[in-house]
Amino acid sequence: MEFSYQHAQSQRILRQRNMLGVTALVLAGIVALLLLFSVTRSREIVLQPVLRSPLTLSSAGVSREYLELMTRDTAILTLDRSPGSLDYWMKSVLEIVSPRAQGKIKADLLEIVNEQRGSSISQYFQIQSMEIDTQNLRSTVTGKLNTVVGQKVVSSDIRTFQFTWEYSGLSLKLIGFGMVQPEKKKGGLS
Repeated sequence: MEFSYQHAQSQRILRQRNMLGVTALVLAGIVALLLLFSVTRSREIVLQPVLRSPLTLSSAGVSREYLELMTRDTAILTLDRSPGSLDYWMKSVLEIVSPRAQGKIKADLLEIVNEQRGSSISQYFQIQSMEIDTQNLRSTVTGKLNTVVGQKVVSSDIRTFQFTWEYSGLSLKLIGFGMVQPEKKKGGLS
């Protein structure tokens, strides 16, 4: 009797163990499927900007509207500066720069800060047009760059600046920017 009781107990425990193993395998399979779906599925975030309709970010790529808004804000941020706000200006620009471009851009910004610190030279930029290339993550802004010394505007020139971006996950980061040199006309009548 004792042998049959022990046999029945061990069979019950064996069934419980097997059932637990099957349940663990099923749950592991479900977790694996959920991970697969979450990795391959495009993610979206809806942003509510102040000026326009809702803005959607997707892991599938950068929308034209988002790149345009980022370019507009970045152009104003990078091209408007005065001696009194140089530290804030540099810190703000570096916050939107990709980690892989931080060193080079910081060196360029420090050069500007060192040249402008202690002077009375300020500049501001008025955007006139913008070209957006979502395929190459590049944007070009043309406008009037005004330089002010003290209270007097000393130059007001039309300039074009190009911004280069990288998009990783749902994050758009600046990897380079600079003034585009106008092409010189070759030959022809003057």
